[in-house]
Amino acid sequence: MIKFKNISSIIALLFLVISFTACTNEKILPIYGQREAKITKGKDGIDRIDTVYQTIPAFKFLNQDSTYITQDMFKGKIYVADFFFTSCTTICPTMHRNLKTVFEQYKGNPDILFLSHTIDFKYDKPSVLKKYAQKLGVDVPQWQFVYGSKDEVYTLAEKSYLTVVKEDSTATDGYIHQGWLVLIDKEKRMRGAYDGTKTEEVDKLKKDIAILLAEEKK
Repeated sequence: MIKFKNISSIIALLFLVISFTACTNEKILPIYGQREAKITKGKDGIDRIDTVYQTIPAFKFLNQDSTYITQDMFKGKIYVADFFFTSCTTICPTMHRNLKTVFEQYKGNPDILFLSHTIDFKYDKPSVLKKYAQKLGVDVPQWQFVYGSKDEVYTLAEKSYLTVVKEDSTATDGYIHQGWLVLIDKEKRMRGAYDGTKTEEVDKLKKDIAILLAEEKK
């Protein structure tokens, strides 16, 4: 049995136990997508195995202000990406109303950005995206709405963000897409995907952004 000389010793021990528990229970978000092992040789000549994770590739799109933006805008930033179209009458309105609550929580935070890609390459030109952003009340640099060719956007969605998008003449509004809100870290890696139509999933996204912000500060 451990004997303590005074109450100060007990408090000090409790503090150490609580601190240790907090550190060991600290949550770290998983990294999604493909990964591969890469062997590198250190300065000591010993081979080491590093894990290389899938990242979002370079892109160049027109935004709602008819200005080209590239991945440089998101360098060193955490951002939430999604795929939608302005004439969507199914999941998009709910998805973006919910995403706006995330935006409001992190509004003005220089480390957080939002990136919405239209999948309607026929109609959603920058002027249309501008009106959509204004109507939603988020026509600010922190939330970018972007337009690109069908091949560029669809390939990026399916290969990099792992979300389904496609034209379908039999579907309501002519397109099929998933309502994922995809969380990307400062290293361009996917750290989470959340159903934008479900409040509980969007609440989880809000919490995970905070976790990721804390993780990135280490």
